[in-house]
Amino acid sequence: MRWKAKAVSHGAVTIINAIAMGKGATLGIDLWTKAEVELTEEKGEIKGEIVTDPNESTILIEKAVLRVLKYFNLQDRFGARVKTWSNIPIARGLKSSSVAANAIVLATVAALGKSLDDLSIVNLGVDAAIDAGVTITGAFDDACGSYFGGIIVTDNMRRKIVKKFRVNEDVRVVLYVPRRKSYTGKSDVKRMRGVASLVEVAYEEAVKGNYWTALTLNGLIYSSVLGYNPSIAIEALMNGAIAAGLSGTGPSFAAIVPTDKVDEVRETWKKYEGDILLVHINNEKARVVD
Repeated sequence: MRWKAKAVSHGAVTIINAIAMGKGATLGIDLWTKAEVELTEEKGEIKGEIVTDPNESTILIEKAVLRVLKYFNLQDRFGARVKTWSNIPIARGLKSSSVAANAIVLATVAALGKSLDDLSIVNLGVDAAIDAGVTITGAFDDACGSYFGGIIVTDNMRRKIVKKFRVNEDVRVVLYVPRRKSYTGKSDVKRMRGVASLVEVAYEEAVKGNYWTALTLNGLIYSSVLGYNPSIAIEALMNGAIAAGLSGTGPSFAAIVPTDKVDEVRETWKKYEGDILLVHINNEKARVVD
């Protein structure tokens, strides 16, 4: 027993949104969430605090810890105090829930002095996200992208990783992040599933390794369906991006940009209200930290 542990997991952006057809793909980025879990003897009592966004609901924290305790049949022995810190804007399509779930599950397992394989940790986080109602599909693709880094192509219905790609290109990820929030659990699923055949075309491109084409196609499809302005992505492409599109169910857009074109893409997005973030691709796994 360690009683207390910390873990970190990283963010991701969408290549293929899985809501339409149950299959997805993501790209890891180096935004992060850290979780600190301290076990207590107040059995069944889980207290969560989101330090960097205290007005957000802590239900995912509670469900993630509970999932781990139940997995080891320890729910009647322990409670927990949990704190999370993050530089990922919440409810903007940047996988904040999946990232938090991964970090919390990892830290809880470590605090118990236990060990689990990577996919068991991911699946506990996915189950917790479903329990908390913060996801429609369980977001297995988002969870894998956050946990493993790089590019991950998944079958969410079977919870199976289809392909992995490590990205070593000299590119950066430019994010346009509007200030308003959009919660995935409240999205119009019927409209998104209506374009499943189009999303499948983009998904097949991702499976073949044409992941930048897939990102752009997916982003344009979902922008149209969800009522976002596709010109945001198109303007990035016109100014040097090799891919651009809506991330998740929005409202954020992501552009994959060669380093010598970053300033041009940032400049063209400045006319839109919100923040512009410049991040790196992340190829590292989530991990327990001291």
